[in-house]
Amino acid sequence: MTIHDKLLIVQSTVSVPKENTNTFGKYKYRSCEDILEALKPLLKENDLVLTLTDAVEQIGERYYVRATATVTTMLESGDSVSLSVNALAREEHDKKGMDAAQITGAASSYARKYALNGLFCIDDTKDADATNEHDKKTAPEKPVVRRKPTLLQAMEYMTGSKTKQELETVHDRVLTYEWSDIDHEAIATCYANVNKKFNGEAA
Repeated sequence: MTIHDKLLIVQSTVSVPKENTNTFGKYKYRSCEDILEALKPLLKENDLVLTLTDAVEQIGERYYVRATATVTTMLESGDSVSLSVNALAREEHDKKGMDAAQITGAASSYARKYALNGLFCIDDTKDADATNEHDKKTAPEKPVVRRKPTLLQAMEYMTGSKTKQELETVHDRVLTYEWSDIDHEAIATCYANVNKKFNGEAA
């Protein structure tokens, strides 16, 4: 199974509801810790290792924390392969009740959360805590949507399968999504052609 196949399984399975409440701004949010807690068992099941790193960068006259979320897996050949996503968060000049270290730490937490969101497709809507516009009313929370691959992506995942077992796993996962009759026919044809390859038949 390729790293893309493993990542697809995690992306389509993980769910991290916004269960924390900011009492001042009266909005719900998810923290970086919430995301990591939800990811850990899924990463273990799919033999993926997640690392988070930070770097401070100066852009213009402001300082930003660049967080990088990276997943790594080991191939059958013994080589490792990784995928990464970066996210930036700007440090405030000052924030009431916080010292310099806490300000940097808060920017790191924001950046890491957004990097994780991007890597695992956790949410495609803006979190209220990204804006902190406390004078605005917050909209009702939308349910977490698990992203569905495009038809082309689904077929590429099947075509890229290295073993028959991997093909079966990817095919079963693809069929958990809703598809049109035409898409189902295309998926079935692709599956049959790849399956013939593993059975030693001409496609």
